[in-house]
Amino acid sequence: MDQLKSLNIRPGDFVKTAAMDDYKEAHEIAELRQIFHFDKPPVIPQYFAGFDQRLIASALDWFMVSGVFIIAAFIAVIFIQDKVIRLGIGFSLLGLIPLTNIIYHMIMETSIKQATFGKQIVKIKVCDMEGNRIGPGLAISRNIFKIFSLITIVGYLASFFNRKQQCLHDMMVGTLVMKDRLI
Repeated sequence: MDQLKSLNIRPGDFVKTAAMDDYKEAHEIAELRQIFHFDKPPVIPQYFAGFDQRLIASALDWFMVSGVFIIAAFIAVIFIQDKVIRLGIGFSLLGLIPLTNIIYHMIMETSIKQATFGKQIVKIKVCDMEGNRIGPGLAISRNIFKIFSLITIVGYLASFFNRKQQCLHDMMVGTLVMKDRLI
């Protein structure tokens, strides 16, 4: 213990024991944090989801949500003969699908997985600036601002011009879309 303390190890110093496979920063090792009273800094995301990954995930989500409604509407139309009701079902899909998609995103992005099913397939997730799970308030804000990003298109193009590949709605609420590792 005295020998360790005499080394003046700092949190960012790389250390390795015989039992370890590779070097780690001192703050990453629980025993050293306890001995030297290091704070474990938050994990800052390093791998950000690109526009292409976000687009694929979004397309998958829209396909899944729309598919459920279209199948239900198709079954309903088979059994309903009245043309006015059929037309009403068709037009109601124009409002129900986007509304359900927004609610679906809000719920899934605050879940433990931090991602919709489309994002899970592409292996990306939504987080705050430190990589933590977002809360309901942030998810609601993010998805409301996402409508603005979609309408202006500029909101999505912003991801091409910043290092963290954030769209306008992500910059406005302080969120990131990240991937676990480079693919």
